[in-house]
Amino acid sequence: MRNILIIGAGRSSSSLIQYLLNKSDKENLKITIGDLSLALAEKKANNHHNAKAIFLDIQNITQRQTEIHNADIVISMLPAHLHIEVARDCVAFKKNMVTASYISDEMKSLDALAKANNVILLNEIGLDPGIDHMSAMKIINEIKDKGGKMILFESFCGGLVAPESDTNLWNYKFTWAPRNVVLSGQGGVAKFIQEGTYKYIPYQKLFRRTEFLEVEDYGKFEGYANRDSLKYRDIYNLHDIETLYRGTIRRVGFSKAWNMFVQLGMTDDTYIIDNSETISYREFTNLFLPYHPTDSVEIKLRLYLGIDQDDNMWYKLLELDLFNPNKIVGLKNATPAQILEKILSDSWTLEPNDKDMVVMYHKFGYVLNGQKKEIDSKMVCIGDDQTYTAMAKTVGLPVAMATLQILNGNINIKGVQLPIHKKIYIPILQELATYGVTFKDKEMPYVGYNPDKLISEIS
Repeated sequence: MRNILIIGAGRSSSSLIQYLLNKSDKENLKITIGDLSLALAEKKANNHHNAKAIFLDIQNITQRQTEIHNADIVISMLPAHLHIEVARDCVAFKKNMVTASYISDEMKSLDALAKANNVILLNEIGLDPGIDHMSAMKIINEIKDKGGKMILFESFCGGLVAPESDTNLWNYKFTWAPRNVVLSGQGGVAKFIQEGTYKYIPYQKLFRRTEFLEVEDYGKFEGYANRDSLKYRDIYNLHDIETLYRGTIRRVGFSKAWNMFVQLGMTDDTYIIDNSETISYREFTNLFLPYHPTDSVEIKLRLYLGIDQDDNMWYKLLELDLFNPNKIVGLKNATPAQILEKILSDSWTLEPNDKDMVVMYHKFGYVLNGQKKEIDSKMVCIGDDQTYTAMAKTVGLPVAMATLQILNGNINIKGVQLPIHKKIYIPILQELATYGVTFKDKEMPYVGYNPDKLISEIS
């Protein structure tokens, strides 16, 4: 049997493991699932006759290398910064590896050695990055094959709560790593280009510069800019494009509300709060407000942020129980961001029967035969439940499909790779469609950033 080693059995691995187990008899697969939590690995193995759950500590070099050496291919579902040690071992033992994470500089440095050892290190084959790459390259290449010239590419993606499970004022629940949500937008200025003009948004302004999006049957959304859209000029070969903008999707009003935490300083992860274990939610909130001998925490916060008591922003804060003097943080040596994550998890964790939703929206502007044209491409995926979420499906299925394609010799491009090649994205997109992950493409009038142009043309 062919042994697939999966390292990490977290929330994004459920659909991945289920897919491979369903294929295991036909494809002659043995699935080894390794995690620091043996109980979690066993749960994901689900007593399947072709699955084996093991305790795996990747910091145990001997154990890690033994398991990698015994595998035919390795899937790393670890946090992004932990992939590199696994990748080094895979190159050394001449084992192919698949991950859903962004390519780090360290990973990139393995390219030459991986090629020399005839090894594939396929990265960014999840949702975002992953499905975004594949679906974008499909249409970009189709446009170029017709002789078109790309002038605009915008891409947005977001993990959200499905409409039927949308039960809070924020229209949001955690569908992936809460820490990543709290820290989103940090680590550098947002950079993009619009109609030939470079644009920059610092973190403290990021959530007040949003774009509006409309998705049929699901209503209006907003998008805020991702950190660095400009790197996609090289990735997608769009060096002379006039507009390139990538962003994250939320329901309208989320960004304005989230900006309150940014302005208060609650999303900061650079320092530790003294006595964090013993303070209440109310005391935590008060840490970021000016001292006043008589004003309450509520009054001080409203004055500090300029919130009227009948403003919907105020009710969103109340819903999170920020002013509760009886709820204790209970985290030792915690940063503001870690405490905020704990508070939000009280309200934003998916219930067992909740469903999540993934929305992806691409906009392609191009010139063909002297005419400007536009294609809007949209994908909506609804999860089944708390375990088999839309996020798990859209992250895990492409990883699983790519793994099987590599095992079967259909993907053989060596070195550190992205899923931007036709032999990778065409079969995977086709198979994803059989699982309900489909894009609806629509030709639109091209307006760029001048909607008045369309109005004048119609009139």
